[in-house]
Amino acid sequence: MNDRVTISIKDHVADVVLNRADKLNALDLQMFYALAEAADEIAGDNSVRAVVLRGAGGNFSAGIDISVFGEKDLDFAAALDTPLLPSPANLFQRAAYAWRELRVPVICALEGVVFGGGVQIALGADVRFASADAKLSIMESKWGLIPDMSLSVTLRDLVPPDRVKELAWTARIFDSAEAQSLGLITAVVEDPLAASFELAAECAARSPDAIRGIKALVNQAWPLSDADALALEARLQSGIMGGANQIEAVQANLAKRKPQFKD
Repeated sequence: MNDRVTISIKDHVADVVLNRADKLNALDLQMFYALAEAADEIAGDNSVRAVVLRGAGGNFSAGIDISVFGEKDLDFAAALDTPLLPSPANLFQRAAYAWRELRVPVICALEGVVFGGGVQIALGADVRFASADAKLSIMESKWGLIPDMSLSVTLRDLVPPDRVKELAWTARIFDSAEAQSLGLITAVVEDPLAASFELAAECAARSPDAIRGIKALVNQAWPLSDADALALEARLQSGIMGGANQIEAVQANLAKRKPQFKD
């Protein structure tokens, strides 16, 4: 993985940083590759129970770096049409969608500018905490494009279609208070990074089987029919109930001690 994204792991929490502060963490081609590679690295590490996703230098991401439009070594048509198997997402989509694909919770800390692709990467996370002065925009129409980094999946259960159209058509910049009222972010907080690590630590302290099962249930069940959603609940619960981590959760609670879960 190149240095566009850094990963450090402590106490079962991965700290993932978009690391291009001098460019407001804008998304050049190397950043697209690095984000997908970072998610793959975390997916292969069973010790990770939660992820904090953030930008370096006080900004999350200014979105697409216009240098991408001049890339001569990339066949854009092929890149758009080719999923990075086994994911259904292509190269550009996977920079955002990979965080949804991860089995563990991903909590995003938003500060400064969160524009275009930056918004879409944040939407790939499970929870988004933003500072009061964060500025957001679904900005792709400014460049004559549509938002194409998995927003069609990640935003559809959060914001009504008419509001999505208005934001995407106008590419206007809006503040975190409006983003929260729309449902685009989870909460406006004084310190998004501290809030993100606090929630990540809480998730990491619980049974990884239960935490991963909850993410799978919520991500998969909402579009299903009642019968299929209920069947999914039962199937996920069947795979957890009676397992070592579930038994440990019960025993630790009864004994009033800290549980010792297995990854």
